[in-house]
Amino acid sequence: MNASRIGGFTLIEIMVVVVILGVLGALIIPNIIGRPDEARVTAARSDIQQIGNALELYRLDNGQYPSSDQGLDALVEEPAGYPEARNWSPDGYLKRLPVDPWGEPYLYFSEDRSIEVYSFGVDRKEGGEGVNADIRLSEL
Repeated sequence: MNASRIGGFTLIEIMVVVVILGVLGALIIPNIIGRPDEARVTAARSDIQQIGNALELYRLDNGQYPSSDQGLDALVEEPAGYPEARNWSPDGYLKRLPVDPWGEPYLYFSEDRSIEVYSFGVDRKEGGEGVNADIRLSEL
């Protein structure tokens, strides 16, 4: 009778698997590593859209957007000053103000029935191109 043979992988099989994993890693890892800034830009756009929706609800309740002086805080706490928030929602319009993915507050400007909500993006400087471009929501 033959002794039972113990199964296992040959050195060639192991080398083939290592080469396949290496090729897959070389193709996939650069794509994953190169995308964090793009993911942050997408998150900032989503936050800005959420802030824009809250500003629109504020405008519907109060007849106008908060002033630049009142700022985005008017979405969380009832604002003082002009223009008066006549029908401010007791629950607010956001639970809290988000900060951009780079840890900076979103910027807000309001003038003559138009608003602008924006982040300076990756480079934290005005202007830029690609992932360094400002991320904006403008409404008229």
